[in-house]
Amino acid sequence: MDTMKILLGATVALLIGALAMSWNGMKQGVATAPPDDQLRMKQQIEELNLEMQRLKAEREALTARPVAPAPTPAPSAAELEEAKAQLAAKDAELQQLANDKSKAERKARVADDENLLINRRELESRNQEMRRAREISDALVMAVVKEYQEDPQLGGVVVMDIKMPAYVQVGSVLGIRKKTGILGQIKITDITPEGAIGSPMASFGEFKPQPGDELIVPPQF
Repeated sequence: MDTMKILLGATVALLIGALAMSWNGMKQGVATAPPDDQLRMKQQIEELNLEMQRLKAEREALTARPVAPAPTPAPSAAELEEAKAQLAAKDAELQQLANDKSKAERKARVADDENLLINRRELESRNQEMRRAREISDALVMAVVKEYQEDPQLGGVVVMDIKMPAYVQVGSVLGIRKKTGILGQIKITDITPEGAIGSPMASFGEFKPQPGDELIVPPQF
């Protein structure tokens, strides 16, 4: 029986070490996981902690009993088989804990990858908006609104004073700049020595073009 206790004591010691490694690894993965996964992983960590405490108690109970100095009889075949069976059961338990740890780590890595992808897309979106605003703000003035009229039959008509005649022709599309945004777009329908006439590409809605509004070539994105 003493030999079996020694074997079980060594097995429990190994299991405690393996459980400690699993517990530490899972604890590190919790910090980067999403909230739902964090709760589930914390529960798994608590279960591992309880299992470690149980195994430590078994180990202490086994090692606390003094070993008689006198020689002891060799364990019987039945006792050896029982010890082997217990060792196999502990090995299976350890393997299951290792599998659970591996799954938790994979979930943590997937969560990290998803968060990185989302953050990168948000950053790219913000950069694109900032780039568009900068290009609108820096664009050269092609023309300036002189007058805007709405005709029940013809629709909206914009009369413009062309500032860059080399870049404006019939068919050109110009955007009405409002700070770093575009109020709407106007297509040039006629050019005369006195100026140009254009029609809105779409309804302006509540905000109408005003005299002095600047027309630029709108960004292509």
